[in-house]
Amino acid sequence: RERILSVVLPERPGSFRELYGCIFPRNVTEFSYRFNGTPWAHVIVSFQAPAGKDVAEDNEHVMANLRGAGYDVMDLNADELAKSHVRHLAGGRAFSADNERLFRFQFPEAPGALDRFLRKLSSEWNVSLFHYRNHGADVARVLAGIQVPPETEAEFATFLESLGYSYTEETSSSVYLNYLR
Repeated sequence: RERILSVVLPERPGSFRELYGCIFPRNVTEFSYRFNGTPWAHVIVSFQAPAGKDVAEDNEHVMANLRGAGYDVMDLNADELAKSHVRHLAGGRAFSADNERLFRFQFPEAPGALDRFLRKLSSEWNVSLFHYRNHGADVARVLAGIQVPPETEAEFATFLESLGYSYTEETSSSVYLNYLR
C-alpha cells in the first residue's frame, strides 16, 4: 500500500507545509530531506493510500495534485535504487544552514501528528532537515533541523513546549557536527 515519490519544491519557509497539504489526509510513512543551499529542495516522500482505494489510482491522484500545485514529481515505485538505498541516504551536510538547531522528536503514531507540527511551526523558521519513517510503533522517531533566527528563540521555546511531543536537542552532538553540519 506504500507509494514513494520524489518531489522538487522551492527552498523557502512554508514549502514543507504546502507539500504536505497536497498529500494529507493520507498517512505519510516517510519523509527525507536536507537543505543544500540551492533554490530547490529535493524530497523523498512515502505515503499510504486510504483504505478501500486503488493504490495505483490514488498514487496518480496524488501526483496530479502535486503537479497541479507546481511541483516537479517523479514516481519512484519501480526504482529499486531509490527504494532500497537512496531513500536512506538522502541528505548530507549543509554548510550554509545558518542558525540551524537539530532535534530528535517522538511524534505520536497517529493521524494528524505531522500536520500538528507543521501548523504550529512559524513561517519565520525554515525546516532545513527532516527525516521521518513510520516503523509501526506507538511513536514515530523524527529528526528535524530547524533554522531559528536568534531574535525568535523565546517564541521557538514556546513552540517546542506547546507541541506536547517528547524531544531532545542534538545541536551539540559530535555526530551532527561531523556528518550533517
